[in-house]
Amino acid sequence: MSLLDTLNVANSGLNVAQTGMEVTGHNIANAQNEYYTRQRIETDPKYPLHTTSGDIGTGAKISQIVRVHDEFVYQRLNKSASRLEYDSFSKTNLEEIARYFPDLQDNGLYKDLQNYFEAWNDLSAHPNDSAQKVALVQNIQTFTTNLKDSRERIENLQNSINDQLKTAIDEVNRIGKEIADLNKKISKNETSSNERANDLRDQRDKLESTLRKLLDFSVFKGDMQSNSAQDPSITDGGKSYHLNIAGHSFVDGTTFHPLTIDNSYEQTGFYSIHYVRDDLNRFEITGDITGGKIGAMLDLRGRELDPKTHRPTGGLIENYINEIDTFAKTFINQTNQIYAKSAKDSLQSKQMQYYQDDDKLTYMDEIKKGTFDIVVYNNQGEEVARRTIEITDDTTMNFGNDSIVAKINADIDDNQDNDSTNDVDDYFEASYINNVLSISPKEGVSGYKIAIEDNGTDFVGVSGLGALFDGDNAKNISLKSQYAQNPDLIQAYSAPVDGNNEVANEMVQLQYDKIDFNISNQKKVTDTFYGFYSFITSNIATDAEAANQSMETSQTLYNTVFQEFQSVSGVNIDEELTNLIKYQTGYTANAKVISTIDKMLDVLLGIKQ
Repeated sequence: MSLLDTLNVANSGLNVAQTGMEVTGHNIANAQNEYYTRQRIETDPKYPLHTTSGDIGTGAKISQIVRVHDEFVYQRLNKSASRLEYDSFSKTNLEEIARYFPDLQDNGLYKDLQNYFEAWNDLSAHPNDSAQKVALVQNIQTFTTNLKDSRERIENLQNSINDQLKTAIDEVNRIGKEIADLNKKISKNETSSNERANDLRDQRDKLESTLRKLLDFSVFKGDMQSNSAQDPSITDGGKSYHLNIAGHSFVDGTTFHPLTIDNSYEQTGFYSIHYVRDDLNRFEITGDITGGKIGAMLDLRGRELDPKTHRPTGGLIENYINEIDTFAKTFINQTNQIYAKSAKDSLQSKQMQYYQDDDKLTYMDEIKKGTFDIVVYNNQGEEVARRTIEITDDTTMNFGNDSIVAKINADIDDNQDNDSTNDVDDYFEASYINNVLSISPKEGVSGYKIAIEDNGTDFVGVSGLGALFDGDNAKNISLKSQYAQNPDLIQAYSAPVDGNNEVANEMVQLQYDKIDFNISNQKKVTDTFYGFYSFITSNIATDAEAANQSMETSQTLYNTVFQEFQSVSGVNIDEELTNLIKYQTGYTANAKVISTIDKMLDVLLGIKQ
């Protein structure tokens, strides 16, 4: 072996040391990048020179530059980050909803409800006092306005989450395309088994981590490889790559299949998420996406859309809206049923758009089988006629003899006194035009008033006959315009007699009655208005607290896994500085060998001269 061969040996050592310093410097430069995976050089001796005395080394070479990466720890980190993002988004939004219902001692809807019933109590004590009626109207308007505002704030938050959903899906597609592009670059750079596009793989891992914060997915990266020379962990050494969302291929190597999001029902504006296969077959996956920020959005907003209303079903926020609407609807119906007992010149329902002439009244489960009474009073407040109207499974609004209109207009001897001139149909007549039920005085008849007493059918509350309130949910609840404009029209009586306060007393009693609140076909709560409102606010507060506790747990788990991940793949400055000294020493030693050989060559050249 010549001196020149020895010079090459030292030169190889210089190259190894120099590359080691470059890799170490690269690690130090990225020490603050949490997505960076530290790198190490692997060195092997060059092929030796065989002699009779034994093999003589020919120097060192770098076999590869490896990422110190544990794929299993990395996937655990991503899953814990996904859970943390889910809990964090849920906590933020649920705590915001909880702030909509402070219900402090002198503030909130609970207090508004108390003031409303207290106003009826004051009116019952002074049934003809105009000032009490004005105060009642003011309390009604305060209560209904705050109820609508609370519902509107929740719905606005739901709409905001729906808008964010589209933005998040757009980000998912952007990340998917970038991953596919990176796969193309990685494949191009890793042409041999020893080549590793380490920084590109780090970039892909960063995109995966960002995607995992948005939603859950499964990923297969081909052959897992163990590199015990550097670290006893398992890294992603394979070149194949498959990423699936909700069981559908999202990124397949260098091919990207975007998700689509659209709104087929513009009147509601709620989005659905779809996957489109290569053959253009379209699958809705809104209900299958889980985890991350998007999973939290769907669980809060609601996943599936109701085919009738096109509103989400099953989401926490949608449940709150349904509960508030149930509270308002029950309040409207119960109040209107009581106020319908107050005698009036005529009765007119709201527009009952869901009930055509021949629709069965009980088919929507709002109106029940049973009876209600129509009562007629004269000017002296005396009851002069009463008719019981029965609702059966076959009763319609205005079709056939079993309809409400036919039963009211039927020539029947209500009083059974063989007098055909003093029955309900002799004083009033009914009609159903444009889905509005009217009960008006017959032509030529005057001086009589009419009232309705419901016996459990809920017909009066659903129809709004003789109602005090308009609307059927918390979004449209309001005092009827004639009473808002002229509070003196509100009456505390049932029979039109001065001093009668029976209706006002029933209104006061209503706050203590336990009522069925039908939130859905499967869920019913029986309680007072105060109790059911507390049920709503307790649910909201409990969900917000549960989300907060879940986030704290997720944060602790994430911190633990993150520390484990950093211990494997993170850059340790002290360790890198130690390596830097090691490579510097090696570089200096190899340089000394080169300078020594240079002197020896000078001696040889001098001898020749």
